[in-house]
Amino acid sequence: MPASTALRRTLAALTALPLLTLAACGYGSQAKTDDTAKIAAGAKKTDGLGSVRIGYFGNLTHATALVGREQGLFQKELGATKAQYAVFNAGPSEIEALNSGSIDIGWLGPSPAINGYTKSAGKDLKIIGGSASGGVKLVVNPKKISSLKDVRGKRIATPQLGNTQDVAFLNWAAEQGWKVDAQTGKGDVTVVRSDNKVTPDAFRSGSVDGAWVPEPTASRLVAEGGKVLLDEASLWPDKKFVITNIVVRQGFLKEHPKAVEAVLRASVEANKWINANPEKAKAAANKQLGVDSGKPLSADILDPAWQSIRVTDDPLAATLRTEADHAVKSGLLDEPDLSGIYDLTLLNKVLKADGAKPVDAAGLGSD
Repeated sequence: MPASTALRRTLAALTALPLLTLAACGYGSQAKTDDTAKIAAGAKKTDGLGSVRIGYFGNLTHATALVGREQGLFQKELGATKAQYAVFNAGPSEIEALNSGSIDIGWLGPSPAINGYTKSAGKDLKIIGGSASGGVKLVVNPKKISSLKDVRGKRIATPQLGNTQDVAFLNWAAEQGWKVDAQTGKGDVTVVRSDNKVTPDAFRSGSVDGAWVPEPTASRLVAEGGKVLLDEASLWPDKKFVITNIVVRQGFLKEHPKAVEAVLRASVEANKWINANPEKAKAAANKQLGVDSGKPLSADILDPAWQSIRVTDDPLAATLRTEADHAVKSGLLDEPDLSGIYDLTLLNKVLKADGAKPVDAAGLGSD
């Protein structure tokens, strides 16, 4: 058996384990009705639905969902149809919830979206909109690493084997001419797969010398004395790359397009409000984080993290294709067929009604 095939089979087995563990441990919260958002008098149900179940992560790269919920925008657009929410810590658990029908629509990173689409042979989900760009950094211990070349020979954390940041770091290391075994993480630099929740402790104890991580974990490390050595945005054209998309179950999209359109209207409205009111939006996102996690972020973490994230309705489809190519080159993914992964019809309808320019699927849209 070729080594690359064995690697991919091993990766498939490994990536299934976190999915099962996360589900068993309840990392994805139960869907809860947003009781704080009032249903307007005389409002009607959308598509006759009693509820729409929305999933997202409790971190700042999902700012659109956080602000949309805290401001009651989803409930407003859904009318008498109740907005329900489930908060997740990792992509595999959200993909499982989406595929099982536990949620209808979700905010999700590019790698889980690619994996979910390809593993189902293009049958389970569609990307229907963009949400955020940026917010990923390489943070290091300045006592051990003072330049990019110093990263060689060090221990660098990424959130999970094969996740978006793991692929990005492996690709960056390869571009430096360094060799790293994608499966074991061993080579000219050692990749340590570490949950974002525990990475700050690992950094503090010295068991890792740095980390390639999303916000707010990156700013947590800076608060622990770390230094931002590289902002991933600097590696991309126009400093833009997809970090969060909006996805939907294909069956739900087909059966309830009006409900999907309502959620997209709320998303576009949330992004518009965030861009027009950055300080208020930052406070709103942090307030919702506090509700979801029990504790809002402190200002020394919240402020720099918020500054590095850009909300966007554009899914930045060309960068998704590039990220998939990086995973293939790293040996973590067979060449994927991403044709049809996007359906931007409803989003472009919403944007047109709002007087905004349409967005493009970079040749990966539905026929």
